Amino acid sequence: MNAVIMFVLVGWGVVSKDTLASSAQTALDWLLRNTGWGLVLATTAFVVFVVWLAVSRYGRIPLGKDGEEPEFRTVSWIAMMFSAGMGIGLMFFGVSEPLTHFVKPPPGTVDGGSEAAIETAMATTLFHWTLHPWSIYAVVGLAIAYASFRRGRTQLISSVFAPLLGRSSAAGPVGKLIDILALFATLFGSAASLGIGTLQIRSGMQESGWIDSASNTVLVVIIVVLTICFVISAVSGVSRGIQWLSNTNMVLAGLLAVFVFVMGPTVFMLNLVPTSIGSYIADFGDMASRSGATGGREMDKWLGTWTVFYWAWWISWTPFVGMFIARISRGRTIRQFITGVLLVPSTVSVVWFAIFGGASIDLQRGGADVFGAGEAEAQAFAVLEHLPLTGITTVIVMVLVAIFFVSGADAASIVMGTLSQRGTIEPRRTVVIFWGAATGAVAAIMLIAGGKDALSGIENLTFLGALPFALVMVLLCVALMKDLRSDPMMLLDNKRVEVVEAAVQQGVDEHEGEFRFDISPTIDDDGGASEPGGSAGPKGSSG
Repeated sequence: MNAVIMFVLVGWGVVSKDTLASSAQTALDWLLRNTGWGLVLATTAFVVFVVWLAVSRYGRIPLGKDGEEPEFRTVSWIAMMFSAGMGIGLMFFGVSEPLTHFVKPPPGTVDGGSEAAIETAMATTLFHWTLHPWSIYAVVGLAIAYASFRRGRTQLISSVFAPLLGRSSAAGPVGKLIDILALFATLFGSAASLGIGTLQIRSGMQESGWIDSASNTVLVVIIVVLTICFVISAVSGVSRGIQWLSNTNMVLAGLLAVFVFVMGPTVFMLNLVPTSIGSYIADFGDMASRSGATGGREMDKWLGTWTVFYWAWWISWTPFVGMFIARISRGRTIRQFITGVLLVPSTVSVVWFAIFGGASIDLQRGGADVFGAGEAEAQAFAVLEHLPLTGITTVIVMVLVAIFFVSGADAASIVMGTLSQRGTIEPRRTVVIFWGAATGAVAAIMLIAGGKDALSGIENLTFLGALPFALVMVLLCVALMKDLRSDPMMLLDNKRVEVVEAAVQQGVDEHEGEFRFDISPTIDDDGGASEPGGSAGPKGSSG
């Protein structure tokens, strides 16, 4: 069934890309108008939910058996998580988003190009790239890791719903529908990232003088090459290909960031870090409550291009990123998991956008029209043109984009294989190859259907794949809480409190507060049940 729907979509795009584009746009307009508010509320609720879990008593629960050690070293765990979660997006939007919000701030905020626009641009960028996306990932990743490693269920999103639906329903038609929604959200999200990466690689090739044409043929060739690369990586497994690529990319990205930091406006970038964090905290409420009700049609259009698009994109990535970070997080506690998933990538994002956004904003206000250099994918290369070693850094950016995509898409192929094979951690290679090829095909259709504004085709189909899964995520939170309340560790804690309270009350009633605790079995020697908490003897140490 999954394959049939995918073939229908690809066939539709091949036969009539115009009708596919218009149908996707019509559906998108309706969804934004009628459901965008729900998406905005849900994503902020996910932030509150995971932060509360981390600081609550549930944070002590391990994602595995009691005393089990983590499978991967912390450095590798963070590298794989970060590469899968948003590496390619940082390369694409690292320059473009802060620069765009500086030149054209959100409607009803500040004047473009002003000093106040710098704070608004950075706060809005961090709003889109820090706690919100990683909270979305954390919800699904935590639920799957807990259900799989703590409860021993299959590594499927539908398995998380066992406490809510019952095991039979979760494994039946309802559960299969949930997994189908997750699979197609993953397919569209991965294809969107491949499309974005393809656009940036094409831009880099043009900047380097390797190609003159910006035709669809060039895009398709890039897609084919990237697809072959990530399929090869995927069939090599998590512990080999994905881990090696992720670690390599972290080193290359770090070197590029250090280079731009040293060669760019270093002091301005350093000042942006505390300024950005302060503006983000101060404006959090306003940014989380933006809607067409206060900003009208202009705000609706802006939200559809930025905030709501991001929330849909993150949600479309959530099934595969969630399943992937669940797969690599065995042995960590809920508190460790949430702290790592939220704080480490968010911190890296703050530094990354301060460096690349700071470099672009400084150039723009200094008279270099980086914003006018072209579409988003070209602006990063426009910044590098104003720094030394442009030829080398341009190639490094293209390599980073390619590896970031490969390390994310191969994880997505494995996850789609897992979903289509009912939860196996090691899906068959043929299945992984099939879903890898499907991702490339859908990415090509997205770009071609988008026409000149290729990014619009990516945005439209991403929305359609993500929004149904947003409802699944809300229900998933309910199912996870039901599971956590009945966790053996929580039941033991509840029993301890119950027994101690009963014993203390007995001591107060019988001995006027002067008593000590004696440990005794719940069944007396003569077979009769003893009082809860054993006995409270008189005149001993106070309980």
